[in-house]
Amino acid sequence: MSSTKHVAVIGGGILGVSTAVHLLRGGASVTLLTEQGLASEATGRSLSWLNSAGERSTPYHQLRVAGVDRYRTLFASDPTREWLQFGGGLMWNAAGQKEATEARHAYEESIGYDSKLLAPEDIAKITPGIDSGAVPENAIFNPGEGWVSLPDLVNFLMEEFHALGGRLVLNAGKVAVTVDGGKATGVETSGGATYAADAVLVACGAATPGVVKPLGVEIPNGSPVSMLVVTKPVEHRVTAVMNTPRAAVRPNPGRTFALDHDWYEEHITEHPDGSFTIPDDIVQELADESSKLIDGNPELKPASWKIGYKPIPGDGEPVFGELGQVPGCFVAFTHSGATLALIAGELLSGEILTGRKHPMLATFRPGRFS
Repeated sequence: MSSTKHVAVIGGGILGVSTAVHLLRGGASVTLLTEQGLASEATGRSLSWLNSAGERSTPYHQLRVAGVDRYRTLFASDPTREWLQFGGGLMWNAAGQKEATEARHAYEESIGYDSKLLAPEDIAKITPGIDSGAVPENAIFNPGEGWVSLPDLVNFLMEEFHALGGRLVLNAGKVAVTVDGGKATGVETSGGATYAADAVLVACGAATPGVVKPLGVEIPNGSPVSMLVVTKPVEHRVTAVMNTPRAAVRPNPGRTFALDHDWYEEHITEHPDGSFTIPDDIVQELADESSKLIDGNPELKPASWKIGYKPIPGDGEPVFGELGQVPGCFVAFTHSGATLALIAGELLSGEILTGRKHPMLATFRPGRFS
C-alpha cells in the first residue's frame, strides 16, 4: 500500500505504537501523541501472556490466534530476543475443580487449540522449573503460548517508527479529537497545540471511552484497577506462563519474574490525584504466593510495581474500527492488548489507509453500542 494520508494517533501504548508503525509502512505520515511517556500506562504493567486459552466468542478466538501468529513470525526472525519467548502456558484451578479443568481442556481440544491435560507428576516432563506440589489435582499445558515484554516491544517498534519518519509528541497531556462538519479533522492538546489530520486513532487504553464521549459516542468501560509486580533477579528454569488460583507468573528479561492476579484489588487505594497505593505486605504476599509455584520455592523480592486501570470494554469484547458518528475517527480499545497488538495494528492501519473494512473486525465495531 501507498498513502498520502496524515494520521494522528493518540496513545503511546502498544496498540497506538503498533498501528502507527503499520501506517508508516503503508506510506502514511503519522503523528503519535502521548499523554506522558511511551508505555506509561497499561502497556507498562501488562502480564502480556500471548494466548487464546479458555472459552470466548469464535471471532475473538480467531483474532487472538492470528495475533499469536504475528508474534510467531516476529519470534522466528530472531529467537534470541530475551523479551519475546514461546515456552507455553500452564494453568490449574483450585482444589475441588478438577472437572472444570477437564471441561476447559475438552473445549480447547474441540476447537483445535493445542491443549495437554496433565497430572501433577507429569508436569516436570513437559515444562521445567515448576513445583508440581502446588498443583492440587490436574493442570492444562498449552504448548503454543508465549509472552512478551511490552515496553521492550514498544522500544523495538519505535526504532522503525523513527526510521520511517514518524513524528513523536511526548507529554502532550490530555488530547482531544477535533471535528469539523461532522468529520474528524485532527487533534488538540490540553496546551492548545493543534495537529491537522485526515484520520485520527484513539488508542488510550482505559481512557478511550472518555476521549470519545465528547464526540457523542458511548463505549461501556469495564476496566478494573490492577497491578504488575516485577521481582528482583533470581535463578530459575521457568519458561512457561503460569495462570493459577493465587498468582499469575511469567518469566521476564533479566532473570526476573512478572507477577499479576486480582485477589489483591480490594487492597488498592485510588487517590484524588489519580495515583494508587497498596500496602507493601500485600505486594510481598503476591510474591510469596508466586514462590510456591516455582521449583525450589526461591525467595522472591518485589523490585517494582505499577498500578492502574486494565483496559477492558464493558462487554469484554474488543472495540476496533471507525466511529459511525464521526467519520475519520477510529478507536482501539481492548483487553488482551498484548496478544492483539500486532494483528490489530495491521488490520486497523489497512482500514484507515484504504477505507475497506476487514471482515475479522466485523463483530468488534464501536457501533454495536449505539
